[in-house]
Amino acid sequence: MSEENKTEQEHNEFADGAKKTANEFNQGLNSLGNGDENKKILAGILAIVLGWLGVHKFILGYQKEGIIMAVCGVLGWFLCGIPTSIIALIGLIEGIIYLTKSDEEFYNTYQAGRKPWF
Repeated sequence: MSEENKTEQEHNEFADGAKKTANEFNQGLNSLGNGDENKKILAGILAIVLGWLGVHKFILGYQKEGIIMAVCGVLGWFLCGIPTSIIALIGLIEGIIYLTKSDEEFYNTYQAGRKPWF
């Protein structure tokens, strides 16, 4: 009986540890994926680096504006790159604006307020 109790105790300890790990994992997922987190840094860096593709607009949930920027950016290559340069400049300006705003101001303006341009 002693051996059986020891095995059962080890099983319970393992189960408790697994539950604790699963709870920590779920808390981490919830903190990342609640949809309301501030996307300022991600949107700002993507606007500076890939602004001509409009990736930052998709990150913020602006599909129409993202498609406009992506189409202008890609088709602009066939027009000597002038439209692409303009869209890239817009992305650069938006990236700088995003990164210089406070977290609260960015969230209220672009995520809660849904302001699509600048």
